[in-house]
Amino acid sequence: MNEKKPSHPSSPKPKTVATPKVVSAAAKKSTPTADRKADGKADIIADLEKRVADKILEPNNFDLLKKLVLNADTLNEAIMIAELGTTYKRTGFHFDKRLEKLGDTIRYFKKNTELSFGTDKDALTHKLIIGDNYPALLNLLIEYKGRVDVIYIDPPYGKDYMGYFAKTNYENAITRDNLLSMLYPRLLLAKRLLSDSGVIFCSIDDRNMAYVRGLFDEVFGESNFIASIVWERAFAPISLKRHFSVSHDYMLCFAKNEETAFCKGRKRDEEADNRYTNPDNDPRGVWSSDNLSVGPAVEENIYPITTPGGRVVTPPKGRSWSLSKSVFAEKRNDNRIWFGSDGNGVPRVKRFLSELRKPGITPMTVWRNEDVEVDRDNEEILTLWKYEEVGHSQDATKALKSILSGEKCFEYPKPVGLIKKALSLYSNNDSIILDFFAGSGTTGQAVLELNKEDGDEGKRQFILVTNNEITPLTPNGIAINATSKRLKRVMTGKCYDESNDFEWAKKNKPLGGNLLVLDIAEVANFESTAGKTPFDVIDETLYGQEKIDTVKEKTLWVCNNFEITQKRLE
Repeated sequence: MNEKKPSHPSSPKPKTVATPKVVSAAAKKSTPTADRKADGKADIIADLEKRVADKILEPNNFDLLKKLVLNADTLNEAIMIAELGTTYKRTGFHFDKRLEKLGDTIRYFKKNTELSFGTDKDALTHKLIIGDNYPALLNLLIEYKGRVDVIYIDPPYGKDYMGYFAKTNYENAITRDNLLSMLYPRLLLAKRLLSDSGVIFCSIDDRNMAYVRGLFDEVFGESNFIASIVWERAFAPISLKRHFSVSHDYMLCFAKNEETAFCKGRKRDEEADNRYTNPDNDPRGVWSSDNLSVGPAVEENIYPITTPGGRVVTPPKGRSWSLSKSVFAEKRNDNRIWFGSDGNGVPRVKRFLSELRKPGITPMTVWRNEDVEVDRDNEEILTLWKYEEVGHSQDATKALKSILSGEKCFEYPKPVGLIKKALSLYSNNDSIILDFFAGSGTTGQAVLELNKEDGDEGKRQFILVTNNEITPLTPNGIAINATSKRLKRVMTGKCYDESNDFEWAKKNKPLGGNLLVLDIAEVANFESTAGKTPFDVIDETLYGQEKIDTVKEKTLWVCNNFEITQKRLE
């Protein structure tokens, strides 16, 4: 009657997940767990060596830290030891970092079946992760370590609803210490996710630019700094300002390794060259055509064009031609305008492959006037991005409202064109793109639009991470009211209730693709109830792993991969 019930066969004692004593000390060196820790410690030591080379860390201090790291019981402890040598920043400022500690809770991915959807079983599957981006990044390391090509982030660098009118950062809900403390460990994880040719972009405002730049110098190394891009986010002055009306934000760009970082603007590849043909046998050689219309519209550049076949065309609504009337006439006379093989197509500009690599041209820091042809395939990358080229804040707000049925669910979204500009320079057709401050989901839409433009070759995958913070604009949370809703509508042309009565759907075709939505769930590492242990609830197929059949293999897989996910910010 009081007999002890046998334990569930699929529920081994999960306490082993939270402790390095998964195997005996004698066997540690031969286990996958030990190998994983050794790899992690090697990464940490390599980073410390780089700090010595950059003259940030004294050699004697390095020797001591290396010894302590090698003798650390856990990878988390090794990271904390390494942080002892990097409290004071090379730029001369320091901040109160929030260190990490091991907890007794495992955070893991759980499929959200209500928000996930598919448009085609053969289509690419993108991911939206809902929850704190810190455990999300730790979980992503299990499948994507060293595989992400481009990261774009737009961190919260001021209290949302004070926006540009905030007097100083220190009066905002997010103080500079909090911002840097929050970013620091996330950037360390982001660096490990980047491929050797990968880059990271970070949007930041004028107030915090210097501080965040210093933090990026610390994490990625000053030698891996690529550019500080100035984005003209506003086109009209704010009359309430006493001094300057700030009309720009910054976009920092750092590489994991500047020497191996991929950039279409600097290095041409064979695949890009093969896109150039010569359908009209132009004696100047092979060429490719580029879109002649841009947005937002510039009034003087809206004019009718009569094609050789007699058809009259005008720019699409809300857009204008990228060339003035006089410049267009010159290019037409020079056979630089392509009207399609039948002479009745929408005009496009011819760009010759032979002209793309001009020797002796020094990269400029000021964007060209709109009357001057912008060669997106040229190796010149300009660091002042005008709103005519990439859009401005009002564009972004208006575009988001057209998707969300006029609702304002997000303050200060970034324009899709801004993210597309960055991705077009630093991503391939099959790149993995990560945004772990996804907000309204602009990065996801930018990836989808680039894929659409590339046709069958467009296979970029986006991974977005956003919390579900409840605000006055998002009573059900940002992920529910903005991010997932936006992605569903632009990918399928329909809402979750299958309706399609929103402005964007009337003017655009669905961008396609499938969306896997994942929540951050929690389970205690000591949970032993049958069916509820970490080994029962964690679905390995959500991590790119085939279904594991045996209890022993599943136990080893969980123990090997999820100790690191128990780190917490203190």
